[in-house]
Amino acid sequence: MSAAALVGSAATGREDAWSDIDLALRIGSAAEPGDVSARWTARLYDEFEVAHHLDVLARGVLYRVFLLADSLQIDISFWPADRFRATEPGFKLVFGTANTPTNPAPLDPDHLAGMGWLYGLHARSAIARGRGWQALMMLDGVRDQIIALACVRHGLNPHHGRDADKLPSELLDELMRARASTTDDHELRRANKLSIEALLREIARHDEALAQRLVMPAEALTF
Repeated sequence: MSAAALVGSAATGREDAWSDIDLALRIGSAAEPGDVSARWTARLYDEFEVAHHLDVLARGVLYRVFLLADSLQIDISFWPADRFRATEPGFKLVFGTANTPTNPAPLDPDHLAGMGWLYGLHARSAIARGRGWQALMMLDGVRDQIIALACVRHGLNPHHGRDADKLPSELLDELMRARASTTDDHELRRANKLSIEALLREIARHDEALAQRLVMPAEALTF
């Protein structure tokens, strides 16, 4: 290991009682990533009350997420030497050096719009088939895309709802009204209609021409 960095809230001075621990490690060019991650994993299980862990792979980097018995989350990412760099503002070197920082690619509103109507399609079919819980999940997906689109528009972090609470109260109230409170067919249809209408309005704020093309299929989604 030739370098390490704190990432996330601890690196930006925003750490609180609910923050997890995020540590990024630069693996030496001669080291085997699997061996390094295995040793770190064994050490954490030996020295702490680790209940479980999971792996997330992204762009050649292994993110190993540990859950401790007291519910503390510890994220350790294992970076190949040529990839170790800051990819977001929260990055504070503990020792060693890092490559030139990069900025994450911004979310594409067109893609978010597409994901919105795709979730809407599946919400409609789930309602029609009497699959209430699936419909709820698909409607949640529609709302997630609306929130991400709105965050992009307001210059907020659109990832994982991190800045969702900073959105205008009018929009959040609108989305709250669009939430289904039960799996009752009438309630799901009501929530579906309001969600699709909210999606179309948010798309229009980004791309009026696209919103106009979606008017007819959107009406079909609110049967």
